This record gives sequence, structure tokens and C-alpha cells, in this order.
Amino acid sequence: MKSFRTEIENPVVEKDIIELEKKIRQFKDGNIDEEKFRSLRLARGVYGQRQPGVQMIRIKLPYGKVTSKQLLRIADVSDEYSRGRLHITTRQDIQIHYVDLERTPELWAELEKDQVTLREACGNTVRNVTASETAGIDVDEPFDVSPYAQALFEYFLRNPIGQEMGRKFKVSFSASDADTGLSYMHDLGFIAKIENGVRGFKVMLAGGLGSQPRHADELYSFLPTDKIIPMMEGVVRVFDRYGERKSRAKARMKFLLKDIGLEGFKQLLEEEQTAIPIQSYPIDFESYPQVQVAEVETPKVEIEDTKAFEQWKSTNLVPQKQEGYVAIGIKVLLGDFYTDKARELAHLVQNYAAGELRLSLRQNILIPFVKEELVPFFYQELEKLGFAEAGYNKALDITACPGTDTCNLGIASSTGIADELERVIKAEYPQYINNADVVIKISGCMNACGQHNMAHIGFQGMSIRTKDKLVAPALQVLLGGGNLGNGNGKFADKVAKIPSKRGPQALRLILDDFEANGNGANFTEYYEEKGQLYFYDFLKPLTDVDNLTQEDFIDWGNEEKYVQEIGVGECAGVIVDLVATLFFESQEKIESAEEAIQEGKWAASIYYSYQSMVNSAKALLTSEKQKVNTHASIIKDFDELYVATGKIEFEGGFEKFALQLNQNEPSEAFAKSYVEDAKTVLERLEAYRKLELEHA
Repeated sequence: MKSFRTEIENPVVEKDIIELEKKIRQFKDGNIDEEKFRSLRLARGVYGQRQPGVQMIRIKLPYGKVTSKQLLRIADVSDEYSRGRLHITTRQDIQIHYVDLERTPELWAELEKDQVTLREACGNTVRNVTASETAGIDVDEPFDVSPYAQALFEYFLRNPIGQEMGRKFKVSFSASDADTGLSYMHDLGFIAKIENGVRGFKVMLAGGLGSQPRHADELYSFLPTDKIIPMMEGVVRVFDRYGERKSRAKARMKFLLKDIGLEGFKQLLEEEQTAIPIQSYPIDFESYPQVQVAEVETPKVEIEDTKAFEQWKSTNLVPQKQEGYVAIGIKVLLGDFYTDKARELAHLVQNYAAGELRLSLRQNILIPFVKEELVPFFYQELEKLGFAEAGYNKALDITACPGTDTCNLGIASSTGIADELERVIKAEYPQYINNADVVIKISGCMNACGQHNMAHIGFQGMSIRTKDKLVAPALQVLLGGGNLGNGNGKFADKVAKIPSKRGPQALRLILDDFEANGNGANFTEYYEEKGQLYFYDFLKPLTDVDNLTQEDFIDWGNEEKYVQEIGVGECAGVIVDLVATLFFESQEKIESAEEAIQEGKWAASIYYSYQSMVNSAKALLTSEKQKVNTHASIIKDFDELYVATGKIEFEGGFEKFALQLNQNEPSEAFAKSYVEDAKTVLERLEAYRKLELEHA
């Protein structure tokens, strides 16, 4: 085993990385179930990709902030462990692809030298906390949300309550009522507000995209900043216990809200209050690192193409509330850029700005704190890097997920069609380079990583079958979505399903009609006025699959005939005794609970003990082939099948025994007694299982 002790100062991080290496070895030796190993590595940012034998690594960058030093470190890591390409995601992360699984621990160790983590970038965890990329500079913001996003990220990182939920949990912060953090489509969305001189947030709950998008409910119209972390802890605890676990298609927060309603959720939230270790968590925003802008003389610059420069300034400069400064938006085609450019960019912002970049939800880069007099110089330098293309956050700026390039779930190419649509707009609709009113987004499947169903014009990768049973790549055209501000938004309607190669023609028909019949309205108003059937009528000819050519069977960016491949396996694993594995994990939870007691972390210890109890009960229910969909149902079914029938004794029932955690305040005494209870549960259930096997 490689030791990272000399490389990593934080012992918690060091232990985490060594644990990943240990689990990789156990998996390779066939001593850990593939599904369990997948869960562990995903929670550490290691994601299988479409190509066998290699991994995608997702680097977690809270609210998209990355310093020059961190970007240089990421570039070095990409060159050493991958192929030098960086991909910005719609969650403000950076992904690198084609990484050998066995090299992921040392890759992670390298990143941590500059406080960059992989932890909980993937998996059934609290994912990257996103925010408006203009946070801290937004002319309309009541205050900078960055310190609050940072505090929330730190509080939930490695927090046991959010490590093994039924599905992922996504959080966003919006700097102002413009809601550029898109609160309405998140599990929890925060919009900055000030009431009576007090800082706080409007809180939106249980939004989501995917195949069944759901608009978030308003949980609080105003919640003071010191309450946001205790509130979120309660929300995550409820989701962890009552959220679906068996069926991934129904395992998001939005489905729990659909089942129990907002008032039912509030009741469960109230029942968790005793267990939450803190009722107020003040966030010291004044200690948040202050911006340090480089002091330099203004270099002399001669702009040769003044027309291109003026065009760029009209679309790529973002006003700042700080006098004398602007932010510069860099349009990053499909979110992809390379390490040589990354290094030059890092040095540029370090030497001439504030040494900080913000990655955006639209897969772009924003450079804040550029002195106004340095704008020509920045344009000249960015032009050398190929980063001076006009159209930042405009119609030309199309968002797309990786699709069939690398993703296991991709059905059709996202990047290929996005590239072609940008070409069409540049060549045929140049006026849209300046148009911020039309947002185009593309996803390679229904999971909506490209956020297609909240765009004005969206495309979703699909497949289409002809009468002869031939399969061709296709696109679902969606129209009419959009962000309306202050927690309100619209999801796009599905209008027509067309062969992928007809995507450009569909865009032409839509934009031509908008030009002719929009009558000066914005795209959302135009769509509302015309209605879904209006658009279906003029797109309908494109849906005909009786006249497909050979070209229609080749997806964008490909040369070979399309073959539908979904969910390609990641690694082969030896099947092990799942019940024994669950009991083993219960013991690991007990060990974690005892470690937490030694560190004085009573609430964490209590939650580990609770997880151990539920895991042990799940082991026996699994052996009986019972459903184990939620923690709540596991506890209930265990009582009915084992306690009520007298097979295993728990005075007062297993539910009362297990759910002591939300009946007691976190304390040293309770943490110590509760971990002993967890040991009792494991001992009794393992003894029962042993007798069961002996008499089988």
C-alpha cells in the first residue's frame, strides 16, 4: 500500500484516500461486491465511463470557484493521469477522463495538495454546491452568497447523514432574484434576501429535472442565514430515512414530496429537530478570504480588428458592483479546454486580476476583478488562447453534456449536434450572437445533465425505430422552458421527435418563425402565445421516418453506423455473499461511531450507530428477499417479520430501539449508550443468521 502520509497534511483526507486504495484492492481480489464498490468509489468522485477499463474523475469545486494555483494543479494532474483535456460540467465541476482506476488514489492525493477534493462529487451524496457565477460581484445582489455556499459545503463534506442516501442531493445559491442559480430545479435552492436589515434566503425544496421534471416548492419565504445549515441537516435526515432506495427512478427528493406532500414533509422535519446538534449556525461572512487584485502597470495594446473587439465587449463583459472593475466571460465550447490553455489562463488571472476564476452553470469561465483599463490587454491575451469568441451566455452559447462521447447512459451524441447548431447560428443567424433571450441546451439522454428541459429550445438524445426495425439516432425537441426569476421557472414541453440529422433544420424552422411571428416578444412569451400544437404542426414533416437516408443512421461526430448502447458495464466483479457484506459494513459503521466519540463528535457517532442498526436489519431482510426500499420500511418490516413473530427480541420493538436518535439530543452519554445498542443489534442478528444457516 502506498503511504500518502508525507504528502497530505490533513489526516482525515489521508485516511479517506488510503481507504479508497484498500477498497480497490478488495474489489480486484473479488472480496467486495461490485455494487458496493461502485457506491464507495462514486462517493469519491470516481465514475465509470463508456469505454471499458477507464474512469471519469469528477473534481468538486464548490460554487465554481477555482484559484490560479488550483487550476495549475488540476492541469498537472490531467497531464499525468489523463490526456490533458478538462471538461466543465453544468454543476461547476471539472471532469477528466480516461483515468486508470488503480491510479485514482494518488491522483486524489496530488489534488489535495492545493485543497481540491473528489469527495462526494458523484454518488448518493450531497453533490457539489453550485451558485451564481457572479456571486460577490453581482450589481443586483443583496450580499455575497459565496461564504454561505462555502460554509454549507464544509459542513456536509464527509458528514455521515449524507453519505449513503437513496440518490444524489443537489443544492444551489442564487445571488439575486434573477435566480441564476436556478433554485426551482434543485433539491434545495437558496435565493439571497434581506429583510429588516437581516440577511437570509428564500428556500425552495424538491425541484428536479430528469424524465419527470418537478418545480420546487417554497419551503420558506425567508430564513435567516444562521438557520440554513440546521434546516438542511433536517431535510437530509428526512430524505435519508424516507427516500426511496430500491428503484433509482423514484429515489429523488421530488418523488418523496410528491408522495407525502409539503405539509407531510414539514411534519417529518419537525420530528427530527431534537436530533439536530445545532439550532443556530452563524456563518462568519466577514472572515471569508478578501479579494487581492494584482497591482500592475497597464500594458500598451494595439487592437487590429476593432470591430471584433467591440462585438466581444458587447457580449462578454459583465458589470461588477465594485467600481472600476468588470468581469470577463469566456465562452468555452461544450465546456472543453486543454491544459496548455488552462495554465496560460491561470497565470494571466494571477498576474493581472484577482487570481480567481468562476466556472458557470453554462460550462463557461468568468474572470472577476479585471480593471477596466486592462480590458484591451485581456482581450489580446485571450485571443492568443482562442478564448475571445463573442457570445458569452447568449443564444450561440449552447450547453451540452458529454452524451455518447464518454457517458454510460448516453443514447445519442450531444456534443456533435451542439457543434453543428453553433455553426448554423454563426453562419445563418449572426444576430443571435448578441441574443441573451434564447437559451439552447442539449442532453444525451433523459437524465438531463445538459438541462434540456428547462431551456427555451432543448434537445434530448433518443433513438428512433423504422418500420424495418432499423434504429437511428434521434432528438426530442422541447420548447418553452425558462427561468422566470425569484424561484419561478417553466419546464419545456415535448413537441416532436425527429432523426438527429434533422436537428439543424428544426432549429432553422423555429428561429425563422420566431423572427417572423415573435412580434418583439421574448421567446417565452412567444411560445406561450402560440402554444405547443402550433410548433408541432410546422415540425411534423421532420418526424417522418419512412424516407431516411444512410446519412440519418450515422450520429453527429461519428463515421460509423449508429448502434444504441446504454449502460455499458464498468468492471467485472466477483459476486460475494451480500448478507455477509451488509453485516461487515454494520461493523465498520460501529467502528466509525466509536472513532467519532473519541473525537467528540456526538451527532456523527449517533448517526453511524443508526446506520449500523438499519444495515443489520437490511441484511436479514435481504436474506428473506424482502423489499428494502427505504430506511423507514426496513425498520417497519423488520419489526413485523422478526420482532412481532418472536424470532428476535427487542423490548418495545425494533423501531423504538433504532429511532432513539430523533428522541434524544446529541450528547456524549447518549452517543456512548447508542453505539452499545448498535453492537447489541449486530450481535443478535448475526447470531440469528448463523443459526439459520446451520439449520438450512
